[in-house]
Amino acid sequence: MKLLNRYIFLQFATSFLFASAAFVALFTLVDMVENIDDFIDRNVGIVGILQYYTLTIPSTVQITAPVATLLASILTAGRLSASSELAALRSAGLSMRQLILPFLTGGVIIALANFFNASVAEPTAASAKIAFKQTHLNEIRSGLSDGANLQLLEPDGRIITIGSFDPIRSIAKDVTIERFDGAHLRSRTDAPVMLFEPQLKRWIMPVSSERSFDPTSKATNFSKGRDTLALALSPQSLRELYLQPEEMTLTQHYRYLTEKQQAGFPGLERATVKLHSKAAMPLASIVVILIGVPLSAIRQRTGRAAEIALALFLGFLFLGLQRTVATMGYNGIIEPWIAAWLPLLLFLAAGLLLYRKTE
Repeated sequence: MKLLNRYIFLQFATSFLFASAAFVALFTLVDMVENIDDFIDRNVGIVGILQYYTLTIPSTVQITAPVATLLASILTAGRLSASSELAALRSAGLSMRQLILPFLTGGVIIALANFFNASVAEPTAASAKIAFKQTHLNEIRSGLSDGANLQLLEPDGRIITIGSFDPIRSIAKDVTIERFDGAHLRSRTDAPVMLFEPQLKRWIMPVSSERSFDPTSKATNFSKGRDTLALALSPQSLRELYLQPEEMTLTQHYRYLTEKQQAGFPGLERATVKLHSKAAMPLASIVVILIGVPLSAIRQRTGRAAEIALALFLGFLFLGLQRTVATMGYNGIIEPWIAAWLPLLLFLAAGLLLYRKTE
């Protein structure tokens, strides 16, 4: 049995690597045709173009891994069926559970690799790709350092306004802190500079001025001095504030989302869907095997072209469903976590039905 498992696993792994390489080449070619004019206009040489498209490989692999896995499972199981090996194995008493085991072993390895890719490799490559666009294609990315005011709502009701932020020195400039009692402004603190003290884990305003307002007597008290305060948002979160979800590692993404929720930021549906997708998408490479192998086992023999067409149809159906449902999550039509997991759960249900039918 070990020899048979190794034989099936090697065929499956070879087909998956070939399919992944083909998808990477195809996606790269399509993107290059669309953007070659920009590279030529900016005098980006061959080396620069190769560097750029090398950085796109992790994201392409992440998107196409479920399709490549499904294609590999259908081709491998179809090859066994076409050569009558599958019929002989089933006649010898080989169960569907035993047949699918080497496929699932390969799927687990692919899922772990994709999870590492989504958590570490893809964010690193995405950041480098954006930096490449800024350097070579003159793309501008707005942020706090550009002078755009940022307003934060703290859990205790304080509203923090930051004029600009130096991510290297963790210094915020032109800071205003407003405290409200219901609809009435209770106090306002202004500081030209606010910096973070790691040992205290608090923000420090070396020079600040505070105005206190008495809503009953309409009196205003003014004082100057030094102040410290704790904010829900950390310097690390401010540095990551304008990162795209694909640029964040899994821990960065979770911390980013948690601290933004604590700081009262609205419109976090997209970031929440993206976070759940980083966990859901790698598992798709296991789920599609439950569809590909039983489907090849129960249907009549067909040609290689029909098998490829079927795999591509089902694979891109999954990707299309994932994109459609994710858009619903972005717009708040359904819960963000449901938008990330629903396509996977639907395909899992279909795969289990096919598996039970063949078993």
